[in-house]
Amino acid sequence: MSSRPRRPARPHHRPNRGSDSRPDRGPNRRPKRDPVRLLAFEALRAVDERGAYANLVLPPLLRQARERDGLDGRDTALATELVYGTLRRQGTYDAVVAACVDRPLREVDPPVLDVLSLGAHQLLGTRIPSHAAVSATVELARAVLGEGRAKFVNAVLRRIAADDLGGWLRKVAPPYDEDPEEHLAIVHAHPRWIVSALWDALGGGREDIEALLAADNARPEVVLAARPGRAAPAELLTGDAAPGRWSPYAVRLAEGGDPGGIDAVREGRAGVQDEGSQLVALALANAPLAGADRRWLDGCAGPGGKAALLGALAAERGAALLAAERQPHRARLVARALAGNPGPYQVVTADSTRSAWRPGSFDRVLVDVPCTGLGALRRRPEARWRRRPDDLDSLVPLQRALLTEALRAARPGGVVGYATCSPHPAETRAVVRDVLAREGAEPVDARPLLPDMPGLGEGPDVQLWPHLHGTDAMYLALLRRV
Repeated sequence: MSSRPRRPARPHHRPNRGSDSRPDRGPNRRPKRDPVRLLAFEALRAVDERGAYANLVLPPLLRQARERDGLDGRDTALATELVYGTLRRQGTYDAVVAACVDRPLREVDPPVLDVLSLGAHQLLGTRIPSHAAVSATVELARAVLGEGRAKFVNAVLRRIAADDLGGWLRKVAPPYDEDPEEHLAIVHAHPRWIVSALWDALGGGREDIEALLAADNARPEVVLAARPGRAAPAELLTGDAAPGRWSPYAVRLAEGGDPGGIDAVREGRAGVQDEGSQLVALALANAPLAGADRRWLDGCAGPGGKAALLGALAAERGAALLAAERQPHRARLVARALAGNPGPYQVVTADSTRSAWRPGSFDRVLVDVPCTGLGALRRRPEARWRRRPDDLDSLVPLQRALLTEALRAARPGGVVGYATCSPHPAETRAVVRDVLAREGAEPVDARPLLPDMPGLGEGPDVQLWPHLHGTDAMYLALLRRV
């Protein structure tokens, strides 16, 4: 399933003043100002027009709206649902909209598509009554698009409102028996190539892949990591928070929980970190090691979550952590995450494909490599529509280079952890296999280092899954330098 066409958007900060598009004509009134839907539209335009990420652009917009418009908790929850829900289901809604317009979607202006998607989500993905969803979205269109295009929006939304989501999926998705991948792509709002890659990595039948795709579309929990020696998990168990499922340092916040309201998070003694990410750091730290255990390296340390946990664990053992990050702005985030760490550490801006350290210098090395991010689509729903299969052409050689240099940085007998937040086979086992064929290393079984977790496969590497483990789809291979 192809993603929405990208084309330069017309300015949306003022209505079209064409002869048929004046907002104070037609109904002869100014459109009602709906701060919640205006905010959602502004966030969607930032994602589409500037390539922003919703998790970065939405919080400041919400802050501004609370101060300017007095939005309360219910308002901000609705705005958040409208943004994330629309982005997750964008491909499905595009297919529905395409069935309701008389032109190809590439000929519909992107701001109009964003308004239509917001309306489609309210009609098909929320419990907002149909008449209220149509009325509110048309008012939004009057405010940001003008009267003429608001009439177009009104006509399309009334066609969409004629059926529910199940009915539309039966109309726009091919039967599963005729084209399984395209059926799943439209029903679960993933590009077809991602459905194929996830299915290859997961194996199994229809039930397994549908469970994974559904988990990608579910709202993820906010998970915190208490940094050892700096905060205890019990300190984070406020309100309805609950202990993590797998990591001894994890705490899961209740829906709507605000990490910024917790002292340990504000003070840097704890941080937001998916439980799968915590487990990767813990597995490397706990891997069996003969001989010295004094120097650790995080070779791809930005933005700093794993580095902060590794630094705290290293400090407990008297080991020192070197955190390397190629991009200066991400290196600054790493330094901020590590500030106050009780043990020795250093943060450097360095390219770990061209090591700035002598070979054989480290006892433990982690490289959480740049990847397609297909394992974190529930947290960054817009990423599924931005990524392309040919992204692998540049990422896979980089991943091989990073793992190769990580092995060379480790001393004989040292342990290297290769991690990705992608389950794509080309980024996981294929990279490890290629590097092992050239470098002196042997696999280490990672499964015993993640005790009591089901569904870890045949090993020696580990692939976590949102629908099985409640984590991002993190991949981990542990290798010992020989």
